[in-house]
Amino acid sequence: MGFRMYVPTKIVFGEGKLNTLSRQRLPGKKALLVISSGKSVRENGALARTQEQLKEAGIDWVLFDQIMANPLKSAVMAGADCAKENGCDLVVALGGGSVMDAAKAIAAMAVNDGDLWDYVVGGTGKGQRLTKKPLPIVAITTTAGTGSEVDAFGVITNDETNEKIGFGGQASLFPAVAVVDPQLMASVPPLFTAYQGFDALFHSVEGYIASTANLMSDMYALTAIENVGKYLPRAVRDGGDKEAREGLAFANTLSGVVMTISACTSEHAMEHAMSAYHQDLPHGAGLIMISRAYHSHFIEKQACDQRYVRMAQALGMPEAKEPSDFIRALEKLQEDCGVAGLKMADFGIGREEFALLARNARDTMGGLFRCDRIPLSEEECIAIFEKSY
Repeated sequence: MGFRMYVPTKIVFGEGKLNTLSRQRLPGKKALLVISSGKSVRENGALARTQEQLKEAGIDWVLFDQIMANPLKSAVMAGADCAKENGCDLVVALGGGSVMDAAKAIAAMAVNDGDLWDYVVGGTGKGQRLTKKPLPIVAITTTAGTGSEVDAFGVITNDETNEKIGFGGQASLFPAVAVVDPQLMASVPPLFTAYQGFDALFHSVEGYIASTANLMSDMYALTAIENVGKYLPRAVRDGGDKEAREGLAFANTLSGVVMTISACTSEHAMEHAMSAYHQDLPHGAGLIMISRAYHSHFIEKQACDQRYVRMAQALGMPEAKEPSDFIRALEKLQEDCGVAGLKMADFGIGREEFALLARNARDTMGGLFRCDRIPLSEEECIAIFEKSY
């Protein structure tokens, strides 16, 4: 019944809200403006709009555009060096989860000595505490997938060791301001809309079945699940559907809050291992691939029967009475979004890797396994990968 909740981020939500950025109380005078290495925010006008808003607020900026999907430690350290060299006192993240995750790590390393992995807990990370407060962060999300705009974590891949681990957790890494403008998401292609939507879904699904679930996280998680079930297929079919984009953006932000009150489970650790070795694998796609086998395992173990029933109902199956109904609801959602046929082989993942991936998941993000209601062994992880292949 008990819970702890601390989400200090000011959330500015709604269509066109990017145009109000200059009216917010922004915590700095010179920003490192972090974007991806792709073209989307340049082509859809989001970058120019953000720069204009910063100009109106009297804030100078330096552009850093080296962040890729599944952000790498090397890019984080390059961003931190750029912030130091240019005397930045603020980090503005404009992009999806990868950009916002990287921005948090950049904000920390711009003022702290050493290497990012000195402060990572898990794997070869040294687990040290940050000695200096990170630069303040403003997060402008252009996707509905990670909820990173309202949490204090970023997931970074160490390109030297193939470790993909969550970094952060300190209160100082919560963004000071989050702009959630569904208008910025209208140009996301259908397939990536689906990948991102399922990432948001599984943040709430895992937060709901985790041993850390509580009254407050349940409220956020179920509302997020309902919104994903209702709006994701519509957003995939028509990216210009404003109501669907808004509902999906809302679900995404709620899912980010879920992670601050509850936690993800081993499902996320297993996928992080997959994309740690396969840089081009979208995180949401990996989650979709393993989701049916993963949740079928916990349903067979009767980990939390009524919670699976309730999630099936939230996904649009009001008549659900059995835990297995959740799998049917999940399969239907995947079919409706055109992602039911995803295969590991399409992204170069082979069966011979499963033992390595299972070991990597436990070694790098073992804390998420401790959030499972029933322990998941390495052999069971391998079996889930096998069934997902």
